[in-house]
Amino acid sequence: MSRAQLTRTGILRMALGGGAGADPLLPAEGGGDRRAPFLLRALRIAVVVCLYWFTSIAMVFLNKYLLDSPSLRLDAPLFVTFFQCALTAALCLGLSLGAACGPPCAGLPALRLDPKVSRSVLPLSAVFIGMVTSNNLCLKHVGVAFYNVGRSLTTVFNVLLSYLLLKQTTSLYALLACGVIIGGFWLGVDQEGAEGTLSWTGIFFGILASLCVSLNAIYTKKVLPVVDGSIWRLTFYNNINACVLFFPLMVLLGEFRTLYHFDKLGSPSFWGMMTLGGVFGFAIGYVTGLQIKFTSPLTHNVSGTAKACAQTVLAVIYFEETKSFLWWTSNLMVLGGSFAYTWVKGLEMRKVQEDPNVKSGERNDTGV
Repeated sequence: MSRAQLTRTGILRMALGGGAGADPLLPAEGGGDRRAPFLLRALRIAVVVCLYWFTSIAMVFLNKYLLDSPSLRLDAPLFVTFFQCALTAALCLGLSLGAACGPPCAGLPALRLDPKVSRSVLPLSAVFIGMVTSNNLCLKHVGVAFYNVGRSLTTVFNVLLSYLLLKQTTSLYALLACGVIIGGFWLGVDQEGAEGTLSWTGIFFGILASLCVSLNAIYTKKVLPVVDGSIWRLTFYNNINACVLFFPLMVLLGEFRTLYHFDKLGSPSFWGMMTLGGVFGFAIGYVTGLQIKFTSPLTHNVSGTAKACAQTVLAVIYFEETKSFLWWTSNLMVLGGSFAYTWVKGLEMRKVQEDPNVKSGERNDTGV
C-alpha cells in the first residue's frame, strides 16, 4: 500500500493476527459483528474503506504541500518527518495516559520508556527512519501522480528479501506479476523522462523507500516479541528512537539553519498544517488496521491498489497535468501487477490453510 505511509502500516499488519498483540482499539474478530444484519455490516465496511481512502490520500497531498510547496518554500524534509514522529509518540503516550479513564482506551497498555527495550528496538528504528525519510524525499522530488509508480517496487523487494533472508521461494505466477510491476516501473520512468519531469533523485529515494518498507516488515516481525507483541509499545519506542536519531542528521544537513531563516516559523497556519500532517500519519496505521479487521488482508490490498489508482487520477486533475497514453499504461501495469500478486498470494494462502498436511511453520509463513 502506499501506502506511504506508511506506513506504521507494516507494524499493524504483523500484529493483526490476534493474541497478546491484538490492538485493543480495534474490534475483535469473530464477535457480534458477524451476527449483525447484512446492511449494517456493509455500511460499516463502506465507512471504514472510505475512511482509509480519505486518510491515506489526504496525507499524501498534505505531505507534498509541506515538503515541496512553492508558497511554503521549506527545504527541511527531515524536520517535517521528525515532527510527525514526535507527534506520533506523543499521541501514543496520551492514549496510554487516557487508559485510566475507561473506554475506549481502557485496553491500552501503559507506556513507559525502558532504555533496555529502546536499545533492542534500535535496529528496527534505523530501518524505520530510512523508510519514512526516503518516502518523504521521494514525494518531495516527484509529483503526486507519479508517487505510486516511483515507489512501486516494494512487492519485488518482498519476494527478493524473502528468498535471500528467509529462504522462501515464490511461485511462477507471483514472479510473473512482479515482472509486470518492474515493466510498469521502467515504462513510467521512461515516460517521465520523455515529458521532462523525471527526477533521478526522486527515483533513487523511491527505490530506497521500497527496499526499506520490505526490511521494516521483516525487522518488525523480529522485534515484536521484545515489546510483548504490543503494536502500541513498538510504535511508541520506534518513534521515540527516531526522534533521537533525527537530531544529528538534521544538524549534519543544516536543517536547523534552514528553520532559523524560515519566514513562516511563527505562523499558526504552518504549525496547524504540520500538526494535521502528524495526526494523519498517526491515523493511517489505525484506519489500516480497521480496514483489515472489517474485511481481510486480501481485500485490504485490493482496496489499497484501487486507492492508489484514485490518488493518481486526483493528482493529475488537481495539478492540471497532461499525461501520455504510455504514461497511463505504466500506471495500469504497476496497479495490475500489484493486484495480480495480491490475488495469487491470496489463493496460495487459502490453499495452504485448507491443506491439513502442511506444516505449521509453512502455514505461518504464507501470507499476502
